[in-house]
Amino acid sequence: MPWIVGVSGASGTPYAAAVLRALLEAGEAVDLVVSRASRLTLLDETGISFRDAHWQDDLREWLARGADGKPGTFDVDVSAVRYWSAGDLAAGPSSGSYPAKGMLIVPASTASVAGVALGLSKDLLQRAASVTLKERRTLVVAVRETPLNGQTLRHLVALDDAGATVVPASPAFYAGATHIQDLVDFVAGRVLDAAGVAHGLYRRWRGELGGGTSGT
Repeated sequence: MPWIVGVSGASGTPYAAAVLRALLEAGEAVDLVVSRASRLTLLDETGISFRDAHWQDDLREWLARGADGKPGTFDVDVSAVRYWSAGDLAAGPSSGSYPAKGMLIVPASTASVAGVALGLSKDLLQRAASVTLKERRTLVVAVRETPLNGQTLRHLVALDDAGATVVPASPAFYAGATHIQDLVDFVAGRVLDAAGVAHGLYRRWRGELGGGTSGT
């Protein structure tokens, strides 16, 4: 069964790329939904146009980039990815009978958070998330916004009450980050931790002060 990964229009496409790479490296199948707004963000942050007709080539180019924007940093096989257009409300993930392990929304914009919390289902990303909740499957929401107003905070509480796990895109520094990719990978790793997917994206806390700087 695949993990559904929804990419919304919030800034933070490197987070999504890191999660996707780690899922594929772990041998997981992925169903990918890229919202219309996220295509604009992806174009702005990477210069890549994500096109339905050429999604495999565009996805491969996107996932090959490092968080610093350098192309060809990673070698990624995208054969385990199935892509669904955000406007396709008849897609597999729109139904509870479609088999899936759960869904990760990364990054999650405040608009997508509101849509899922209110059950709007205005596109496939929101509909798939609503299905994930009603089927009691794992839903991880990596919200990327600051500051957060009261309305968004209430929506996040509603998602928590409904069974979702809210993971703010907030990198930590105890893991000994020396590169922007390390900070991105920390957030991606915490998203995967919440989903129960094994990975080696960051140095875990071992109860020893200074562990993140040892050997540097």
